[in-house]
Amino acid sequence: MSGFHEVLFPLDIALKSAGGPERRTEIVSFGSGREERNARWAHSRRRYDAGYGIKTLTALRSAVAFFEERRGRLHGFRWRDRLDQISGIAGITPLDQGIGTGDGARKAFQLVKTYGSAFAPYPRPITKPVTGSVRVAVNGHELSSSAFSCDMTTGLVTLVAAPATGAAVTAGFQFDVPVRFDTDYLEVDLSAFAAGAIPKIPVVEIRP
Repeated sequence: MSGFHEVLFPLDIALKSAGGPERRTEIVSFGSGREERNARWAHSRRRYDAGYGIKTLTALRSAVAFFEERRGRLHGFRWRDRLDQISGIAGITPLDQGIGTGDGARKAFQLVKTYGSAFAPYPRPITKPVTGSVRVAVNGHELSSSAFSCDMTTGLVTLVAAPATGAAVTAGFQFDVPVRFDTDYLEVDLSAFAAGAIPKIPVVEIRP
């Protein structure tokens, strides 16, 4: 991913911010009242407003410095989503997410987090795992850290030995969202900020 800095946006601000996933759906309505719906995007895209997490002048200065170092929209960075940052529901285990099935030769598997199960599960590629958080298992048996490696900039897991044909490969992990600022201009009114107004600092997910 070009123009990306492997640096995390200040956690004390990000974890108090607002935002979530966005999808793009095209809806065509007919005279009969029937409608056709078509998904324009295969993957959702997350949007956040870092301004909600800024409560002090010190935090505001930190956000401005981070914005300047990224040159506005030019360089991407890591963002920690308070709601959605781990592979499991309440913790991380090596059985959390299926990432592939062995064929006796394949060694590389992309980290994925799947949402839903019964109707139309959505597999989301995870490209920014957190260092030291990735756990991997083959057929339910956790691998030692020396039996695999994970590229923390792409989310690609590589096993030392290829899993046998039909062996389930699973993983657990913590992850960040690759994002960029969605503006090249930060308007900060310090008089309004002192009165409780929230500066708007839009952030948008970068698709791999």
